[in-house]
Amino acid sequence: MISIKKILLSLASLPIILSAAEYQLSTHILDISKGGNAKNVKVELYKLENNNQWTKIDEKYTGENGRITDFLPYTNTQNTVSGVYKLKFYTKDYFDKENTKSFYPYIEVGFEASKDQKHYHVPLTLSPFGYSTYRGS
Repeated sequence: MISIKKILLSLASLPIILSAAEYQLSTHILDISKGGNAKNVKVELYKLENNNQWTKIDEKYTGENGRITDFLPYTNTQNTVSGVYKLKFYTKDYFDKENTKSFYPYIEVGFEASKDQKHYHVPLTLSPFGYSTYRGS
């Protein structure tokens, strides 16, 4: 017999799964200095154009779960968006709200998207004096 708790836990991840099917890019920020999600962090998405200039594409804030799941929506005419992108995380604003001194006013993470890959997840583990990122799934 399946417990109600197991059903509710499986339903909790449904919005993330649905978003991944509709959008090509997601991110998640974990504040490892407090062992939880970094909520309400401003994140900007940029694309590198042919003239070597960055163009701002979007700006969002992480939710209560530290996630943004809806960058780069799929369109009917375009299934993948290839190119060089960067996410700019405004970490100073976040740590100021937490009354915590920090070293990095912002963090930029560049990556290359190819037409062969349908979804990219770019997590960021964060502390006031360091960070790490990797290609997530």
